[in-house]
Amino acid sequence: MRGSEYAWANARRLQAALAEAGIGYSHLPELAPTTELRQLQYREDDRLGEGKRSRTALAPEYVRLYTEEILDRVDFEPILRWIGASRAALLCVERDPEACHRSLIAERLRAERDFSVTHLRPAAG
Repeated sequence: MRGSEYAWANARRLQAALAEAGIGYSHLPELAPTTELRQLQYREDDRLGEGKRSRTALAPEYVRLYTEEILDRVDFEPILRWIGASRAALLCVERDPEACHRSLIAERLRAERDFSVTHLRPAAG
């Protein structure tokens, strides 16, 4: 993440702040979109005149490929064991969950594992 607005999300700063608050952190690269998927979305963003921080929705082709290439192949069992009975948050730079792969992960967990999902959004203003 770039820019002073996102300085809090620097990996080391974020992990230190979470640790200080007694919150566990785990980076899950197996859920990250590939470079090719990101490039596909960036091309769609360019076509629509949107940036990743102003995007409002994911490209349908991105959703299809992310589902096939990532979600359908990832083993959620180790992730679910790590979460256990606690609450978990998926973090990313996009403002709107509909514009980020985290919404696809959350929906998969809701649909297949009966997880309760709450999307946290910044206050308007």
